Amino acid sequence: MAGRFPSRPTTTTLRGGDVVVPTGVPRQAVAPGRRRIWTPPGPLDLGLVLGPLRRGPADPTFRTTPDGSVWRASRTPMGAGTLRVALRGGVAEAEAWGPGAEWLLEQLPEMLGVLDDPAVFEPRHRLVALTQRRRQGLRLTRTGLVLESLIPSVLEQKVTTDEAYRAWRLLVRKFGEPAPGPAPGRLHVMPAPRTWALIPSWEWHLAGVDDKRASTILRAVRVAARLEQAVGMEPAEAQARLEVVPGIGPWTSAETVQRSHGAADAVTVGDLHLPGIVGYALAGDRNADDSVMLALLEPYAGQRHRAARLILLSGCAPPRRAPRMRRGDIGRL
Repeated sequence: MAGRFPSRPTTTTLRGGDVVVPTGVPRQAVAPGRRRIWTPPGPLDLGLVLGPLRRGPADPTFRTTPDGSVWRASRTPMGAGTLRVALRGGVAEAEAWGPGAEWLLEQLPEMLGVLDDPAVFEPRHRLVALTQRRRQGLRLTRTGLVLESLIPSVLEQKVTTDEAYRAWRLLVRKFGEPAPGPAPGRLHVMPAPRTWALIPSWEWHLAGVDDKRASTILRAVRVAARLEQAVGMEPAEAQARLEVVPGIGPWTSAETVQRSHGAADAVTVGDLHLPGIVGYALAGDRNADDSVMLALLEPYAGQRHRAARLILLSGCAPPRRAPRMRRGDIGRL
């Protein structure tokens, strides 16, 4: 049995003085995990902060477990990685596995919203103010990864949410790789750019992805390195770079930078439902279009995405009508 476990765990000090230490080798043959303990600067709700990263209840890259932990599988600049994070007494306890483990732990504070400052937000409507008080744990995540938010956003173009979630699930499970470490369930890391580029046309069709969306993803992964560099830009500049790729428009670029950059002002335009929800919540206008929505959100300039998130979290939405569009016919780019 000698030599099975290291006699003395090594430690690594990350930015901010946090210490990362191996968690030990589980009984199954997996690489040792690493840990980080981090104290948020204020209230933090994991579900609110990380929820936008989840693409449906069966997202193969995201899991929540009964103990309150959130598990994510990501393809980082250092390779595949699995992250588990939980809040215990207001402290974030994280573990990570795989080649990308240290990168994920280094990014942990940003992913949990440390660069976001909710205090600068000034509610201009009673509904927004009430929701902000009830949802004090809301912070905007910043993953520092572009493709992992861009590709599922492209899959959501012009289709129902269920169709997009199904496509993401099928493609990641078939062409991705099992998440490193003792991840629960069938957690997978999304495919590498080259793997996306080699997916045969019939596999896209089996996943319900039309040629236009598949072609957009193929064009994006061919310039993956350039797109990932956009994470170092301001959100508006990053959106402009993404929109150079044919098939990526303002809707897709906004949905991406909201997650990759924590962009507080990247309001989503071109959405089928959001203008009506904002219009109804702030002005009683369920038929509002993008121009009306942007006018209503103008008092929140610089924080329009946060305002829209709070409106969605308020639960104030117009009564449902019969579907206006056929399945697979929701227009967004």
